[in-house]
Amino acid sequence: QVQLQESGGGLVQAGDSLRLSCAASGRTFSSTFSRYDMGWFRQAPGKEREFVAAISPSASSAYYGDSVKGRFTISRDNAKNTVYLQMNSLKPEDTAVYYCAADARGYSASYYLRYGMDYWGRGTLVTVSS
Repeated sequence: QVQLQESGGGLVQAGDSLRLSCAASGRTFSSTFSRYDMGWFRQAPGKEREFVAAISPSASSAYYGDSVKGRFTISRDNAKNTVYLQMNSLKPEDTAVYYCAADARGYSASYYLRYGMDYWGRGTLVTVSS
């Protein structure tokens, strides 16, 4: 069993900051969390899924979508089986449901960007007002 649970979403004003968390659970997944690539995706109403960020198992590499580069930071704490997304300088266009995802296949960020990952959380809503 693999479970991903996002938290930290909410209503904020433009220019504010917010940190999302994603906790991984399940016996097998929990014990092998450090082997997984982790990512964040988002989807706004009426729009297609958008890649936000991804981080390698050891956190040695990170990749960001163009729309969030310089504003968002992905990080992970393997001891806590948790991945984070620090969002700064939020804009109204950042409003979306944010999904945490995981994959142990070791593919490239470009692959995950196009095809997604193997495991997904249910999402957490971020609303940025103007």
